[in-house]
Amino acid sequence: SKPQKGSGLTRAVATVTLLRGTAHLQIETFHTDNKAKHANLPLDAEGAAFCEALLPAIAPFSHANLLTQVGDCELLRSGSGKITLLRGDALERALSAAAPAATQPAQKKKAHILSGSEPFLRALDVSDQNGRVYDKKQAKFRQINRFLELLRDVEQHLPAEGTLHVLDLCCGKSYLSFAVYHYLTVIKGRQVIMEGVDLKEDVVRDCNGVAQSLGYDTLRFDCQDVAQFTPAAPQVDLVVSLHACDIATDLVLQQAIRHGAKVILSTPCCHHELNHTLDCPELSMIARHSMLRQKLCDAATDAMRLLLLEAYGYKTEALELIDPEETPKNVMLRAVRKRGGKVAVVDEAAMEQYRQAVRFFVRSDGDAQDRFLARAMVDVEESTGSAH
Repeated sequence: SKPQKGSGLTRAVATVTLLRGTAHLQIETFHTDNKAKHANLPLDAEGAAFCEALLPAIAPFSHANLLTQVGDCELLRSGSGKITLLRGDALERALSAAAPAATQPAQKKKAHILSGSEPFLRALDVSDQNGRVYDKKQAKFRQINRFLELLRDVEQHLPAEGTLHVLDLCCGKSYLSFAVYHYLTVIKGRQVIMEGVDLKEDVVRDCNGVAQSLGYDTLRFDCQDVAQFTPAAPQVDLVVSLHACDIATDLVLQQAIRHGAKVILSTPCCHHELNHTLDCPELSMIARHSMLRQKLCDAATDAMRLLLLEAYGYKTEALELIDPEETPKNVMLRAVRKRGGKVAVVDEAAMEQYRQAVRFFVRSDGDAQDRFLARAMVDVEESTGSAH
């Protein structure tokens, strides 16, 4: 902190982290024009590369704090250039004392993609200025990391080159938007254009403010109805959504299909519609118990969603997002386009399975059947090929 005049900087943060199994120094510099720049520099075991990478980053500043698991120290530079190191000897002793313990077998700790020190986590009040995740946000932190792990597993299905176009539909407070944007741009080094969409005007305004403060120039948020939203790019590569309520998840999936998304990651929230319209005598032994009825409708709704995605040429999975003790809304629907390029002609066998499922679960409710069947009629954008 405390940059020299004329440097154009406000502060810098450097974090040691593992990227693809290799130790790196992840440096983020923040500028007076509200932009941020990122660099990931590989480190060697002896530490020489650490110093070579760190020293240029802190050179323009008059104040630096080194934070470790066993203590910290502070470097000060006066106007005359005098250097003062506070608590340096104490930290060196603490590190030396901790070194033997580091050689002993340690308990395995979950290796998260995010460390907690990322600027967007601090900006969203998930962690403090030292990178410690607040106790009340530990579940959210684990949820975000797990979502990124599930994205990492299928990112090879995204275009390997060029700019990625990403949507977060029904984005809410947008923890996920910022996490996915950070993962793709900072950790993976990709060029990304990302749009978040939500109906809450105040939330969208706040999210745009955070994106601007972080220098995320290609991340923006729009206050719109997801069903009416038209993305900036005709071709969408990735659609994500976290806990879009009830039929909002269906609108998300419709938009993803319509715009030819190559990968879809959607975690539904509540499932009210089928619960209110279920009409299936064969399942009355389950449906007459309210708790079991809800679980049945949750599973059936998500199964029908996956059938619909399969009808439009996607390979699908239902996965556990996070421990159900933390949230019962822990199912992720993950879909990957089976064919590159244009959207394939509808798979009529899968579509007929979907229609049969609708008729089975809402036997005599014609209006409910019409609503479910209408979702199957997705007008795919011409730029991705016609599906009908």
